[in-house]
Amino acid sequence: MSIEIIGTVLGLALLDTLSPSVIGVTLYVLLAGPRRTAALLGTYLGAVAAAYFALGALLMLGLGAVVPVIDGTALAWGEIVLGVTLLVASYRIPRQGAAPEARSFTVRAMLMLGLGTWLFEFATAVPYFAAIGIMTSAGLAAAQWMALLGAYVLIMVLPGLLLWLAWLALGERTRGRFETWRAKPASGSRATLSWVVWIAGFLIVADAAATLFPGTVTVPWR
Repeated sequence: MSIEIIGTVLGLALLDTLSPSVIGVTLYVLLAGPRRTAALLGTYLGAVAAAYFALGALLMLGLGAVVPVIDGTALAWGEIVLGVTLLVASYRIPRQGAAPEARSFTVRAMLMLGLGTWLFEFATAVPYFAAIGIMTSAGLAAAQWMALLGAYVLIMVLPGLLLWLAWLALGERTRGRFETWRAKPASGSRATLSWVVWIAGFLIVADAAATLFPGTVTVPWR
Protein backbone atom coordinates (compact mmCIF):
# COMPACT_ATOMS: atom_id res chain seq x y z
CA MET A 1 0.00 0.00 0.00
CA SER A 2 1.60 3.24 -1.18
CA ILE A 3 1.79 6.50 0.71
CA GLU A 4 -0.21 8.08 -2.14
CA ILE A 5 -3.18 5.79 -1.48
CA ILE A 6 -2.98 6.44 2.26
CA GLY A 7 -2.77 10.20 1.72
CA THR A 8 -5.69 10.28 -0.73
CA VAL A 9 -8.01 8.18 1.45
CA LEU A 10 -7.17 10.04 4.65
CA GLY A 11 -7.52 13.34 2.81
CA LEU A 12 -11.06 12.33 1.91
CA ALA A 13 -11.59 11.45 5.57
CA LEU A 14 -10.64 15.01 6.50
CA LEU A 15 -13.40 16.24 4.18
CA ASP A 16 -15.84 14.10 6.15
CA THR A 17 -14.92 15.89 9.39
CA LEU A 18 -16.85 18.88 8.01
CA SER A 19 -20.13 17.08 8.70
CA PRO A 20 -22.31 19.17 11.05
CA SER A 21 -24.10 16.30 12.80
CA VAL A 22 -21.26 14.90 14.93
CA ILE A 23 -20.24 18.40 16.01
CA GLY A 24 -23.81 19.49 16.68
CA VAL A 25 -24.78 16.46 18.75
CA THR A 26 -21.52 16.56 20.72
CA LEU A 27 -22.04 20.22 21.61
CA TYR A 28 -25.66 19.54 22.54
CA VAL A 29 -24.69 16.80 24.99
CA LEU A 30 -21.75 18.68 26.50
CA LEU A 31 -23.76 21.85 27.10
CA ALA A 32 -26.73 19.97 28.53
CA GLY A 33 -24.40 18.45 31.10
CA PRO A 34 -26.03 15.07 31.65
CA ARG A 35 -24.60 12.54 34.07
CA ARG A 36 -22.34 9.90 32.51
CA THR A 37 -21.30 12.26 29.73
CA ALA A 38 -18.30 10.09 28.89
CA ALA A 39 -20.41 6.95 28.45
CA LEU A 40 -23.04 8.78 26.43
CA LEU A 41 -20.64 10.48 24.03
CA GLY A 42 -18.50 7.36 23.79
CA THR A 43 -21.57 5.39 22.78
CA TYR A 44 -22.67 7.99 20.25
CA LEU A 45 -19.30 8.49 18.56
CA GLY A 46 -18.59 4.76 18.67
CA ALA A 47 -21.93 4.00 17.01
CA VAL A 48 -21.23 6.46 14.18
CA ALA A 49 -17.74 5.02 13.60
CA ALA A 50 -18.90 1.40 13.84
CA ALA A 51 -21.78 1.95 11.40
CA TYR A 52 -19.51 3.48 8.77
CA PHE A 53 -16.84 0.82 9.31
CA ALA A 54 -19.39 -2.00 8.93
CA LEU A 55 -20.82 -0.45 5.77
CA GLY A 56 -17.33 0.05 4.34
CA ALA A 57 -16.38 -3.55 5.05
CA LEU A 58 -19.52 -4.80 3.32
CA LEU A 59 -18.87 -2.56 0.31
CA MET A 60 -15.23 -3.62 0.09
CA LEU A 61 -16.12 -7.30 0.22
CA GLY A 62 -19.01 -6.87 -2.19
CA LEU A 63 -17.17 -4.68 -4.67
CA GLY A 64 -14.16 -6.97 -4.52
CA ALA A 65 -16.36 -9.85 -5.66
CA VAL A 66 -18.21 -7.91 -8.38
CA VAL A 67 -15.59 -5.61 -9.93
CA PRO A 68 -13.35 -8.37 -11.42
CA VAL A 69 -16.25 -9.72 -13.53
CA ILE A 70 -17.28 -6.31 -14.88
CA ASP A 71 -15.58 -5.04 -17.99
CA GLY A 72 -13.04 -2.43 -16.91
CA THR A 73 -13.95 0.00 -19.67
CA ALA A 74 -17.67 -0.18 -18.85
CA LEU A 75 -16.93 0.36 -15.16
CA ALA A 76 -14.69 3.34 -15.98
CA TRP A 77 -17.39 4.98 -18.11
CA GLY A 78 -19.81 4.44 -15.24
CA GLU A 79 -17.33 6.25 -12.99
CA ILE A 80 -17.11 9.08 -15.52
CA VAL A 81 -20.89 9.50 -15.49
CA LEU A 82 -20.99 9.45 -11.68
CA GLY A 83 -18.07 11.84 -11.33
CA VAL A 84 -19.41 14.36 -13.86
CA THR A 85 -22.83 14.16 -12.20
CA LEU A 86 -21.23 15.03 -8.86
CA LEU A 87 -19.27 17.90 -10.39
CA VAL A 88 -22.47 19.37 -11.84
CA ALA A 89 -24.44 18.67 -8.66
CA SER A 90 -21.81 20.46 -6.57
CA TYR A 91 -23.13 23.76 -7.99
CA ARG A 92 -26.72 22.90 -7.11
CA ILE A 93 -26.41 21.65 -3.53
CA PRO A 94 -29.53 22.49 -1.49
CA ARG A 95 -29.16 23.98 1.95
CA GLN A 96 -28.96 21.23 4.58
CA GLY A 97 -31.41 20.88 7.39
CA ALA A 98 -30.47 21.05 11.03
CA ALA A 99 -28.58 18.22 12.64
CA PRO A 100 -30.61 15.78 14.70
CA GLU A 101 -30.79 16.36 18.43
CA ALA A 102 -30.69 13.99 21.38
CA ARG A 103 -34.10 13.71 23.03
CA SER A 104 -33.09 11.71 26.07
CA PHE A 105 -29.79 11.01 27.74
CA THR A 106 -29.54 7.23 27.92
CA VAL A 107 -26.95 4.93 26.43
CA ARG A 108 -29.62 3.32 24.27
CA ALA A 109 -30.80 6.71 23.02
CA MET A 110 -27.25 7.72 22.12
CA LEU A 111 -26.72 4.43 20.30
CA MET A 112 -29.86 5.04 18.25
CA LEU A 113 -28.82 8.65 17.69
CA GLY A 114 -25.46 7.47 16.35
CA LEU A 115 -27.22 5.19 13.87
CA GLY A 116 -29.59 8.05 13.07
CA THR A 117 -26.64 10.30 12.27
CA TRP A 118 -25.35 7.64 9.88
CA LEU A 119 -28.72 7.44 8.12
CA PHE A 120 -29.11 11.24 8.13
CA GLU A 121 -25.78 11.78 6.36
CA PHE A 122 -25.73 8.64 4.24
CA ALA A 123 -26.85 10.45 1.08
CA THR A 124 -24.10 13.09 1.38
CA ALA A 125 -21.24 10.74 2.33
CA VAL A 126 -19.61 11.29 -1.06
CA PRO A 127 -15.96 11.38 0.14
CA TYR A 128 -16.57 8.11 1.99
CA PHE A 129 -17.81 6.33 -1.12
CA ALA A 130 -14.98 7.82 -3.18
CA ALA A 131 -12.49 6.42 -0.65
CA ILE A 132 -14.12 2.98 -0.86
CA GLY A 133 -13.84 3.11 -4.64
CA ILE A 134 -10.17 4.08 -4.50
CA MET A 135 -9.31 1.29 -2.05
CA THR A 136 -11.16 -1.20 -4.26
CA SER A 137 -9.38 0.00 -7.42
CA ALA A 138 -6.03 -0.30 -5.64
CA GLY A 139 -6.66 -3.99 -4.90
CA LEU A 140 -5.60 -3.72 -1.28
CA ALA A 141 -5.30 -6.82 0.88
CA ALA A 142 -7.94 -7.23 3.59
CA ALA A 143 -5.55 -6.29 6.40
CA GLN A 144 -4.56 -3.13 4.55
CA TRP A 145 -8.01 -1.81 3.70
CA MET A 146 -9.35 -2.68 7.14
CA ALA A 147 -6.60 -0.63 8.79
CA LEU A 148 -7.16 2.26 6.37
CA LEU A 149 -10.93 2.11 6.80
CA GLY A 150 -10.48 2.10 10.58
CA ALA A 151 -8.32 5.22 10.35
CA TYR A 152 -10.92 6.83 8.07
CA VAL A 153 -13.84 6.40 10.46
CA LEU A 154 -11.70 7.52 13.40
CA ILE A 155 -10.91 10.75 11.56
CA MET A 156 -14.62 11.16 10.77
CA VAL A 157 -15.52 11.40 14.47
CA LEU A 158 -12.36 13.30 15.43
CA PRO A 159 -14.13 16.69 15.79
CA GLY A 160 -16.44 15.19 18.41
CA LEU A 161 -13.50 13.68 20.27
CA LEU A 162 -11.58 16.96 20.23
CA LEU A 163 -14.59 18.92 21.53
CA TRP A 164 -15.03 16.36 24.29
CA LEU A 165 -11.35 16.58 25.27
CA ALA A 166 -11.51 20.38 25.25
CA TRP A 167 -14.51 20.23 27.58
CA LEU A 168 -12.68 17.83 29.92
CA ALA A 169 -9.61 20.05 29.98
CA LEU A 170 -11.24 23.49 30.22
CA GLY A 171 -14.73 22.79 31.51
CA GLU A 172 -17.02 25.79 31.91
CA ARG A 173 -14.46 28.10 30.31
CA THR A 174 -15.51 26.66 26.95
CA ARG A 175 -19.25 27.08 27.53
CA GLY A 176 -19.59 30.53 25.98
CA ARG A 177 -17.76 29.56 22.80
CA PHE A 178 -19.54 26.21 22.54
CA GLU A 179 -22.94 27.89 22.93
CA THR A 180 -22.03 30.33 20.17
CA TRP A 181 -21.03 27.47 17.89
CA ARG A 182 -24.22 25.57 18.65
CA ALA A 183 -26.50 28.57 18.18
CA LYS A 184 -24.79 29.89 15.09
CA PRO A 185 -26.52 28.79 11.88
CA ALA A 186 -24.41 26.60 9.66
CA SER A 187 -23.30 29.59 7.63
CA GLY A 188 -21.30 28.51 4.64
CA SER A 189 -22.48 24.90 4.97
CA ARG A 190 -23.83 24.96 1.42
CA ALA A 191 -20.50 26.13 0.06
CA THR A 192 -18.60 23.59 2.15
CA LEU A 193 -20.74 20.69 0.98
CA SER A 194 -20.42 21.89 -2.60
CA TRP A 195 -16.65 21.75 -2.36
CA VAL A 196 -16.75 18.29 -0.76
CA VAL A 197 -18.95 16.94 -3.58
CA TRP A 198 -16.80 18.67 -6.25
CA ILE A 199 -13.53 17.20 -4.92
CA ALA A 200 -15.01 13.70 -4.67
CA GLY A 201 -16.40 13.99 -8.22
CA PHE A 202 -13.02 15.11 -9.52
CA LEU A 203 -11.25 12.16 -7.88
CA ILE A 204 -13.76 9.69 -9.35
CA VAL A 205 -13.35 11.17 -12.85
CA ALA A 206 -9.55 11.06 -12.50
CA ASP A 207 -9.65 7.40 -11.46
CA ALA A 208 -11.82 6.54 -14.47
CA ALA A 209 -9.62 8.52 -16.85
CA ALA A 210 -6.58 6.56 -15.67
CA THR A 211 -8.38 3.35 -16.73
CA LEU A 212 -9.62 4.68 -20.08
CA PHE A 213 -6.37 6.40 -21.04
CA PRO A 214 -3.50 4.38 -19.50
CA GLY A 215 -0.12 5.99 -19.94
CA THR A 216 -1.74 9.35 -20.65
CA VAL A 217 -3.54 9.96 -17.37
CA THR A 218 -2.03 8.77 -14.09
CA VAL A 219 -3.33 8.94 -10.54
CA PRO A 220 -1.18 8.51 -7.42
CA TRP A 221 -3.21 5.66 -5.89
CA ARG A 222 -2.59 3.28 -8.82
